[in-house]
Amino acid sequence: MNPHPDFNMAFEGRGGGQGRVDVLAGTVGRYTAETQKIELVTPDSELQKAWESLVTFCASIRCELVSSSITTRAEDSTPTGSISLRAVPEDAGKLFAEAEKFGKITQHTTEREDKTTAVIDTEAKIKNLTGFRDNLRNMLGKPSATVKDLVEIQQQLMETQSQLDSETAQRKVLASETEKIFVQLLLRVPRNASTVSSWSQVANAFRQSGAILAESTASVITTVVAMIPWLIFILPAFWLVRKLWRRSRLRRATVPAAPPATL
Repeated sequence: MNPHPDFNMAFEGRGGGQGRVDVLAGTVGRYTAETQKIELVTPDSELQKAWESLVTFCASIRCELVSSSITTRAEDSTPTGSISLRAVPEDAGKLFAEAEKFGKITQHTTEREDKTTAVIDTEAKIKNLTGFRDNLRNMLGKPSATVKDLVEIQQQLMETQSQLDSETAQRKVLASETEKIFVQLLLRVPRNASTVSSWSQVANAFRQSGAILAESTASVITTVVAMIPWLIFILPAFWLVRKLWRRSRLRRATVPAAPPATL
């Protein structure tokens, strides 16, 4: 038995080609994902304050904080801070100006990725899935639909809604990537501060040399103690073998030589 005629008509409206042409016809400009990487050099004493102030400043503008972390000075590392965020283009400049209050921007790179095709395809899928879902909903209210048709329509409606939710979520992600600038901000101390930290590592190595020497001596003592039980058996055996060898050598030396044969 063939499905309800309206059910077939709903399926025929699910294709994506025409929808993509319609979206292309109405598209103005391109969709670009922009990433800006900034390296800020700030004094060691100002690093913590700069990191906290920039995180707080992000909350005061049209900015979304993605992640942030800071590493304080340790014996084996220099202090650094990092902030990842998304800001609208109009407020990104304000963020950069705020960062320059705490130090000097030594590196600023910009990367761009074209997302136009992804946006157009996603919007076309959303348009077609929305129309297909609406057709299915209208078919549920028709009195000519049989019980079997209603079951099939309801199942297809659930699958279509799930696909539509997924594409809608993807479009929100693309909107965040193309409507806001992704900023990666790295905070570090001057190079001379890093040099001081390197010398502190050398000093720390000298401090640890005594402990390393003690551990090595302990290992040697442990090895010697472990060999003592074996020496109790090895030394007498070596003495016995040496004695037997000397006795055998002595016997060979005392045996008289055989007289020469007479003709």
